[in-house]
Amino acid sequence: MPHLLFRGIAPEQLREAAQPLAEELAVICDCGTDNFTMDCLHTTSVFGGTGDRSFPFVEVAWFERGSEARGQFASAVTAQLAKLGLTEIEVAFRTYREDSYYIDGQPCG
Repeated sequence: MPHLLFRGIAPEQLREAAQPLAEELAVICDCGTDNFTMDCLHTTSVFGGTGDRSFPFVEVAWFERGSEARGQFASAVTAQLAKLGLTEIEVAFRTYREDSYYIDGQPCG
């Protein structure tokens, strides 16, 4: 945890950025790089019937760490993806409550 879901980004692109991104995010979140999961979701935009690839959108599921950490996290994700030539990158956060998140049947909170 945190879990990052990437849309509109090819797995080959993300592989290039994943390790440096995890290292930067680990500093922001004060945790190890092995705490992050990053998944690419295949999406096809059907607006207008063109079947184009979706725009870069990253959904971050995490336990809240405050607005400063959230801003730094979003900036780090955006900067790493911009290095890949991506533009108009959107990042959204979904916050979990520790008492509602279970690992192996046990609540985290």
